[in-house]
Amino acid sequence: MTEHLSEHDVRDIAEYVRIGLTDDEVEQMTVDLNAIIDSLRPITEYELDGVEPTFHPIGTLSNVMRDDMVVPGFSQEVALENASKTQDGSFLIPSILGEGGDR
Repeated sequence: MTEHLSEHDVRDIAEYVRIGLTDDEVEQMTVDLNAIIDSLRPITEYELDGVEPTFHPIGTLSNVMRDDMVVPGFSQEVALENASKTQDGSFLIPSILGEGGDR
Protein backbone atom coordinates (compact mmCIF):
# COMPACT_ATOMS: atom_id res chain seq x y z
CA MET A 1 0.00 0.00 0.00
CA THR A 2 1.31 3.43 -0.95
CA GLU A 3 1.56 6.03 1.79
CA HIS A 4 -0.37 9.03 0.54
CA LEU A 5 -0.75 10.53 4.01
CA SER A 6 1.77 10.43 6.83
CA GLU A 7 0.92 10.33 10.53
CA HIS A 8 1.95 13.99 10.62
CA ASP A 9 -0.68 14.74 7.93
CA VAL A 10 -3.35 12.89 9.92
CA ARG A 11 -2.44 14.79 13.10
CA ASP A 12 -2.70 18.09 11.16
CA ILE A 13 -6.11 17.12 9.77
CA ALA A 14 -7.33 16.03 13.22
CA GLU A 15 -6.15 19.31 14.72
CA TYR A 16 -7.81 21.30 11.95
CA VAL A 17 -11.19 19.61 12.52
CA ARG A 18 -10.65 19.59 16.28
CA ILE A 19 -10.74 15.82 16.79
CA GLY A 20 -8.60 14.52 19.61
CA LEU A 21 -6.82 11.31 18.56
CA THR A 22 -4.54 9.09 20.62
CA ASP A 23 -1.28 7.84 19.12
CA ASP A 24 -2.92 4.47 18.40
CA GLU A 25 -5.88 6.17 16.73
CA VAL A 26 -3.56 8.32 14.58
CA GLU A 27 -1.71 5.19 13.48
CA GLN A 28 -4.95 3.35 12.61
CA MET A 29 -6.47 6.41 10.92
CA THR A 30 -3.34 6.77 8.77
CA VAL A 31 -3.68 3.16 7.62
CA ASP A 32 -7.43 3.55 7.00
CA LEU A 33 -7.15 6.82 5.04
CA ASN A 34 -4.33 5.45 2.88
CA ALA A 35 -6.44 2.34 2.15
CA ILE A 36 -9.38 4.56 1.15
CA ILE A 37 -7.19 6.59 -1.19
CA ASP A 38 -5.77 3.37 -2.70
CA SER A 39 -9.30 2.06 -3.27
CA LEU A 40 -9.99 5.12 -5.45
CA ARG A 41 -7.02 4.43 -7.75
CA PRO A 42 -9.14 2.71 -10.48
CA ILE A 43 -10.95 6.00 -11.07
CA THR A 44 -7.70 7.54 -12.30
CA GLU A 45 -7.33 4.86 -14.98
CA TYR A 46 -10.39 5.89 -17.02
CA GLU A 47 -9.76 7.61 -20.35
CA LEU A 48 -11.64 10.88 -19.97
CA ASP A 49 -10.34 12.93 -22.89
CA GLY A 50 -13.29 14.52 -24.68
CA VAL A 51 -15.79 13.68 -21.94
CA GLU A 52 -17.88 16.73 -21.14
CA PRO A 53 -18.23 17.49 -17.43
CA THR A 54 -21.68 17.12 -15.93
CA PHE A 55 -23.05 19.26 -13.16
CA HIS A 56 -25.85 16.92 -12.15
CA PRO A 57 -25.68 13.13 -12.21
CA ILE A 58 -29.15 12.87 -13.73
CA GLY A 59 -28.56 15.19 -16.67
CA THR A 60 -31.00 18.03 -17.17
CA LEU A 61 -33.10 17.37 -14.09
CA SER A 62 -33.83 20.64 -12.35
CA ASN A 63 -35.42 21.62 -9.09
CA VAL A 64 -39.18 21.82 -9.48
CA MET A 65 -40.65 24.65 -7.46
CA ARG A 66 -44.32 25.42 -7.05
CA ASP A 67 -45.68 28.95 -7.12
CA ASP A 68 -45.98 30.69 -3.77
CA MET A 69 -49.62 30.93 -2.80
CA VAL A 70 -51.08 32.84 0.11
CA VAL A 71 -53.31 30.53 2.13
CA PRO A 72 -55.20 31.35 5.29
CA GLY A 73 -53.42 30.40 8.49
CA PHE A 74 -54.60 29.78 12.03
CA SER A 75 -56.18 32.56 13.99
CA GLN A 76 -54.54 33.37 17.30
CA GLU A 77 -57.47 31.85 19.16
CA VAL A 78 -57.25 28.55 17.24
CA ALA A 79 -53.48 28.39 17.72
CA LEU A 80 -53.83 28.83 21.49
CA GLU A 81 -56.84 26.50 21.84
CA ASN A 82 -54.90 23.50 23.17
CA ALA A 83 -52.28 25.41 25.15
CA SER A 84 -52.18 24.39 28.80
CA LYS A 85 -51.47 28.01 29.86
CA THR A 86 -51.73 31.34 28.05
CA GLN A 87 -51.14 34.96 28.99
CA ASP A 88 -51.97 38.07 26.97
CA GLY A 89 -52.51 36.06 23.77
CA SER A 90 -49.24 34.10 24.02
CA PHE A 91 -48.18 30.63 25.13
CA LEU A 92 -47.10 30.56 28.78
CA ILE A 93 -44.27 28.05 29.28
CA PRO A 94 -42.15 27.04 32.27
CA SER A 95 -38.89 28.97 32.58
CA ILE A 96 -35.71 26.93 32.11
CA LEU A 97 -33.35 29.73 33.14
CA GLY A 98 -33.15 32.05 36.09
CA GLU A 99 -35.57 32.10 39.02
CA GLY A 100 -38.06 29.61 37.64
CA GLY A 101 -41.76 30.12 37.25
CA ASP A 102 -43.73 30.62 34.07
CA ARG A 103 -42.61 32.97 31.28
